[in-house]
Amino acid sequence: MDDLVVVGAGPYGLSIAAHAAAAGLHVRLLGRPMASWRDHMPEGMYLKSEPWSSNLSAPDGRHTLASYCATLGITAEHGTPLPIGTFSAYGLWFARQAAPEVEEVTVTEVTPQGDGFRIRTAEGPPLLARTVALAVGVMPFVHHPEALGALPPGHYSHSSGHRDLARFAGRDVAVLGAGQAALETAALLAENGARPALVARRARLNWNTVPQPLERPVLRALREPHSGLGTGWRSWVWSELPWAVRRLPAATRERIAASALGPAGAWWLRDRFERRVPVLLGHRLHRAVAVGERTRLELESPAGESVVLDTDHVIAATGFSPALARLGLLDAGLRSALRTVGGAGTPELDAGFESSWPGLFFAGLLTAPSFGPSMRFVHGAGFTAGRLVKGVLGRLGARGPLPGSSGGARSDRAPAGHPRQPMT
Repeated sequence: MDDLVVVGAGPYGLSIAAHAAAAGLHVRLLGRPMASWRDHMPEGMYLKSEPWSSNLSAPDGRHTLASYCATLGITAEHGTPLPIGTFSAYGLWFARQAAPEVEEVTVTEVTPQGDGFRIRTAEGPPLLARTVALAVGVMPFVHHPEALGALPPGHYSHSSGHRDLARFAGRDVAVLGAGQAALETAALLAENGARPALVARRARLNWNTVPQPLERPVLRALREPHSGLGTGWRSWVWSELPWAVRRLPAATRERIAASALGPAGAWWLRDRFERRVPVLLGHRLHRAVAVGERTRLELESPAGESVVLDTDHVIAATGFSPALARLGLLDAGLRSALRTVGGAGTPELDAGFESSWPGLFFAGLLTAPSFGPSMRFVHGAGFTAGRLVKGVLGRLGARGPLPGSSGGARSDRAPAGHPRQPMT
């Protein structure tokens, strides 16, 4: 039986596995490395976050994005966006350098068994593990506006469903949303010969400003400190103090996770977008119907008037809605037994990212209502990996001697198969 099975091999899964292996755990890492980045982002996209805040995490602090870029003879510079392809390649390099070997299998089910878990895959016999860390990324939580549900599948898609936007050349495409994914998708569509139009509920688009230099006068740096999630004290708290966010009341954490760092476009995208993409701001999607091979969007303007937009295709760049109910690989009985945060339907977690089911850990988007908005970004992987592996070590110690240890089982062992009170 393995000490830990990590499900998912994106930035969080790779970082957790690297920390676990360094701690001496027998760990297996399952999934397609950097799958979301390699398979679900169009060619030509750029990394929005700064290179220095986009590192995967190894225990020794090595194998950074800057280190990888140096091997290519390029510099990862503050204020200079990097192509998504470079970041994806960095993740694969990190996997080779710092993580256990990735087993490219598709996990279909995680079920409690005895004092641990059974993990089924589509490719081979089931695995048994004492603990499991679910780092499944964002793809299980793709969100489409409800109004699109009545359309035939070929009439609409999600922004994460495209690697090559050139297929829309010469076609009208309505892009729904106001965040970076919507704005960059629309710009790339125009640059690939399509005729995009952006439809957003928001009355105005928000654009990030050019980042301030890293080296600044002391007073200016104190007024607006840099952080992994941007400039300013609020961003600094979300970025650097996720442990403190977790101590807030559940309703407050849920509100912060939902509203902090709202939709905004990168400063370097603004000119490309505004020169080529028409927008309908403050318009709400009321209804969508198929008219032959085209789609008719019935919108409501800010003045309450009806507006009709006919298009060849609709791309919903409407983000992701994390909820345990959408995590189909997790046993239904186990899912229903987990304590959740408020009305968000996400797992309540202790300080080590362990859920109320002993030995079941979570990482990434599902943990944002517990630890704050940094869990929505690569920057949160470092904090998560260190704390989660510490939590795994504590759980394994509660169940018996750790690998290489001579001590006996600790007295705080929880009964197998029964939820326990979260740790503080």
